[in-house]
Amino acid sequence: MNVNMGVSSFSNHSVEDVVAAGMAIGPVHHVMQLYSMKDRKTEEGIIRRAEAAGCKAIFLTADSPVLGVRYNEWRNGFQPSPGLGYPMLNRSPEDIAQQSHDDGFNSFNSDSHSWAKEISWLRSVTNMEIWIKGVLTPEDVELAVEYKCDGVIISNHGGRQLDETPATIDALPACAQAARGRIRIHVDGGIRSGVDIFKALALGAECCWVGRPALWGLAVCLPFSCFSLYEHN
Repeated sequence: MNVNMGVSSFSNHSVEDVVAAGMAIGPVHHVMQLYSMKDRKTEEGIIRRAEAAGCKAIFLTADSPVLGVRYNEWRNGFQPSPGLGYPMLNRSPEDIAQQSHDDGFNSFNSDSHSWAKEISWLRSVTNMEIWIKGVLTPEDVELAVEYKCDGVIISNHGGRQLDETPATIDALPACAQAARGRIRIHVDGGIRSGVDIFKALALGAECCWVGRPALWGLAVCLPFSCFSLYEHN
């Protein structure tokens, strides 16, 4: 299907299993959506596993130094479903059940993001491409160029992280203009159809990423529901 796949540090399945499943379908690129960790050994362990599994790039998550105020998750008492762990973080379902979602995230995630420290450290430990996920301003595109990142993903974390951020389709034109061909531009958020993809390409994106539509397809619980979603939308 030529649909690439990003695997989160907080994935409920290991990067090894996800990449193996993807490659069983056909040639596809996988990337690791990496969070900056308080423990560098934990972070480097994720990177090493991603490399060994065949991931081509790191998407460093820049928009979540701390969790935003997620009212819906608080109201519904969000917790991962029973039986799901965080294998990339060596956390079992039993470990997760003992903490709230917010506390579990905060126990790993570093809140001291720094262009100079993060990018130089990543360059010292991996040869994978380094992209910044969560860019919404031309100023951050310029910084990504300055620090010789391979690309940026114009993203607002699906609108879940901060509820007053601009739509990515609105932020895209200025970011693409700032790039001036010096750095690659991808976008996510609100992509629901081929028409949305054409709009993003016309406004300067090279590629679009989707999240919720794939989950909607899985929620239907029909054979090949995800495939059908991509084919018909």
